[in-house]
Amino acid sequence: MTRHHTRTRTRLALLGLVAAVGLGACTPTVRLQVDPIQIYAKLDADVRVRLDKELQDLLIENPNLF
Repeated sequence: MTRHHTRTRTRLALLGLVAAVGLGACTPTVRLQVDPIQIYAKLDADVRVRLDKELQDLLIENPNLF
């Protein structure tokens, strides 16, 4: 092989290496962003009744609590 062919092959190999490194650095990134969801909930009257009943039972069991 001549000296010219060796230089050309070396340059092509170097160009291929640079291209491979450049393409390897471009890995895709996936980002998922979820906006906060606002939930408005209304307490049911049944929940309050149950809590009131539990409080009354607690006060009956421990009259000196307050």
